[in-house]
Parts: sequence; C-alpha cells; structure tokens
Amino acid sequence: MKKIYIAALLLLTAGCSKELTENPRGLVGGAAALSSQAGLESALTGAYGSLMVPWTSGFTSVSQIAMTMGGDDLTTHPGSNKEEFREFDRFNVTSLNSRMTPIWLGCYKTIQSTTNIINNYTQVLDGNQTTVQTIVGEASFLRALSYYWLTRLWGEVPIIPSEQYSPELLTLGKSKPAEIYKLIEEDLARAEEWVPNKKRDPGRPNKGSVKALLADVYLTEAGWPLKDQSKYAMAAAKAKEVIDHKADYSFDLYQDGFLKIFAGGTVEDVFTLFTRGQWSTYNSFYGLSTMPENEGGWSDFFPELKFFNNFPAGTRKDATFSTEFVVSGDTIPWQQTTTKHPYYKKFTIQQAGDKAVYMSNNPVIMIRYAHVLLIYAEAQARSAGTPNADAYTAVNAVRLRAGLPALAANMTGADFAAAVVNERAWEFAGEWNRWFDLVRLDQVAAANAGKDPADLQPAGPITQASYWMPIPGVDALVNPNL
Repeated sequence: MKKIYIAALLLLTAGCSKELTENPRGLVGGAAALSSQAGLESALTGAYGSLMVPWTSGFTSVSQIAMTMGGDDLTTHPGSNKEEFREFDRFNVTSLNSRMTPIWLGCYKTIQSTTNIINNYTQVLDGNQTTVQTIVGEASFLRALSYYWLTRLWGEVPIIPSEQYSPELLTLGKSKPAEIYKLIEEDLARAEEWVPNKKRDPGRPNKGSVKALLADVYLTEAGWPLKDQSKYAMAAAKAKEVIDHKADYSFDLYQDGFLKIFAGGTVEDVFTLFTRGQWSTYNSFYGLSTMPENEGGWSDFFPELKFFNNFPAGTRKDATFSTEFVVSGDTIPWQQTTTKHPYYKKFTIQQAGDKAVYMSNNPVIMIRYAHVLLIYAEAQARSAGTPNADAYTAVNAVRLRAGLPALAANMTGADFAAAVVNERAWEFAGEWNRWFDLVRLDQVAAANAGKDPADLQPAGPITQASYWMPIPGVDALVNPNL
C-alpha cells in the first residue's frame, strides 16, 4: 500500500483563529503514548471525541446535511447567508467551502488516534487481553467508518499509514477508492472478530454494529464507482446475520412512536454518537437549523417540494415533516413561511422540550436497525434476481411501522429493489442517506431532473464528476499533490 499522509490537523491552525491551535510536531504518538491499557482507552476516547467537536470536527454540526444536499430530499434557503449550503445543492462546490471542514477534519483526527492504537497495541503488556482486543476492535470500527465517509464524499483521499507526524509525508498523494475500501474491509474484519455482542456503553459499537456497517459498505461497493456486483450477495449475507441475531445485539425496529427514535436510546440504535448538550460536545443541527425564520429559525435545510409531495401519506409523513407553525399566537401553513416550504420535524425533537435551540443534547444516529432491514431487502433481490420471503418480510416491517401496505407479491427483482430504494428515501428522509444511494446507483442527475420551480436548480449539467467534493483548500494549499 502506498504510504501517504494528510495535513488535516493543520486546518485547526489555519481555519479559525478562535480555536485551540495544535502543533503536529508536538503530538505524542506511537508506543510512547500507549504504554498501558489506560493509555489505549485514553486514545480511544480521543478518537470518539474527534467526531463530536461542535462546529469544528465530526458529525455534530450541519455539515453532513449540507454536503448531501445533492440528493432530492434536501434543499436550503435561496438567499440569506446560505451560499455555502447552496453550493452543494446546485453542484458548484468550491474548495474553500467551510461546511466540508468538520467532516474532513473529524474523520482524519479520528483516523490518527485509531491508527495509533492499531499500530501500537501490542506494546501494552499490563492489560487484560480481551479488553485490549475490544479497544482495538472499536478503534478499527471508527477508522473504517471515517474512511468510508471520506471516500464516499471525496473519492480519492490519502490513507494514513502512521500516527506520527513527519514533514515529508505532507507531499504524498491520494489513494483510489478500491485501495480505501480494501482497508475498510480489513478494519471491519478485525472489529467483527474482537468487538463483543454487548456494547460497552450506548455510544459504542457492538458486533452487530460492525456487521451492519460492513453490510452497508458491501452495498456501496456493488454500485458506483467500484461496480463489484458480487458484493450484493455479501451485503445481504452480512445484514442477515444481524437480523437473525438481533436479540443478541439488542436491536429491533422501535414501535412506540417514530419521532422518539431521534431522541436516541432505543432498540433502533445500531451506532449512535451521544452528545451532552454542552460546549464540549453538543448537536448543533437539531432545532434552529431546520426551523423557518417565522419561528426564529435559520432555514439551513428543509425538504425539496417534489420530494415532500411524492412522500407517501401516513403516520411517517406526519412525523417526518412540520407543515404548520405558530407565529405570534397564530398558526400558519408551510405555504406562508418565508421559504414556502415544509420543514423536518424529526430534527426538532428536543430532549429538553424546547425546539428553538442550537445546542442540543440529542444524539447523532449514524446507523439504525431500519438500515439493516432495507440493506438486506435490496441486496438480496439484486443478488438473487428475485426477492425471497425474507426480503419481503424485511421491507414490509418498515412499511408496516410507517402505516403503509405491504409491497405487492411476485415483483421482479429490479422492481422490488427500486421499491426498496424508494423506501429508504422515505424512511431516512433528511438523514443524509439519500445522497449516497443516488451516487452508488448513478441516479443523481435523474433525481434532480424535473425539480419544482420553487426549488434551487443545478448550476449546470450533473455528471459523475459532480459526485465527489473538492479537497478542502487549506490542505490542497499545503500539499499540492492533493
């Protein structure tokens, strides 16, 4: 594997003068930082933490929503101060768009910490072997998750072979997606072996979480850009392992109210980042980001009109969208808001009760059990050519909870798979899933055709070159090979 590195940590010094600056030469890496089991745990805590630094690093800001606005389920304000959001929605993203920074930086900071663990855990002699393996398994899961997000959003990205900084590494280049997916699979194989069935804490993975992520990875590898259709069978098999052993992993579809899923802590959580609602870690995309100005919100994101109008009526639609708003004591319909759009209700469910906040203690739900069911249903139908009874059972469980009828029997494999993709669009509306589905299926242009005139239109023709983001400008400036 070609040895390459990234200058991601330098973004801290160049991106925002108010943030704590870091000097890569001063980082403690390698065996010197991991002389004990406690050192391993500390490094792992840092890896989780890098995914949850408000506005700066990870998934607790609106960045992942902004970056997936190329899907047909998300759009933004046509004016105001939303230019960076509009770039993603209109497919004209510049390298200086700061909405990319938290995902890029958070993933690479997590990769640095987890690589430190993976490369040096054998130096720990005083620990419990099972616990050490669990720590390494969790680190492998986090590293795989980070590379998975990076390659899906940027395509060719650097792979970090070492946790230790050296200046010459800043001149090295990028790896192809096939190389990155090979590393992801290797990491998840290690995690699957060493992570236990029971989560050590709610915000950690268990063996079922690892299998679920691996099933999703296989599903993606079967589509664009790798187009390895043999992975469909592997995705179906891995998702079926989770379904068949859901009791061992404490997973299931949550049945006591769809909106409660987004407050976290339900059996639907396969992997979730739990925040604390404090300055050190909080969720900043619940609340004001998806509220209209009429209610004092920011209108960062909301659904496209065609998507909303095509959404099947029922209890899930009622729970997914806010269509009426209270303004000065009066109730107005969405057509009378400043943007003339409905909004996402699922992201205004606050544990503290007040939706008009920007610092929430709501979790970031990365993988739900519904993902596993729909991965299995689609992958089984595509791999076998015909959906089996289990595939129908899986998708219909999601539809039944949504208040929809079961899919018609005796569908062709292609029609069934297309129906499951639509079901994924409705079930995960606004949850950044739709963009990745459209990319892997090479349907981005088709999904963006025939938009409602009231929605933002693409800046030009949409091609596969539009699927990947430009490398953030600061890193590209530091290393011209990026």
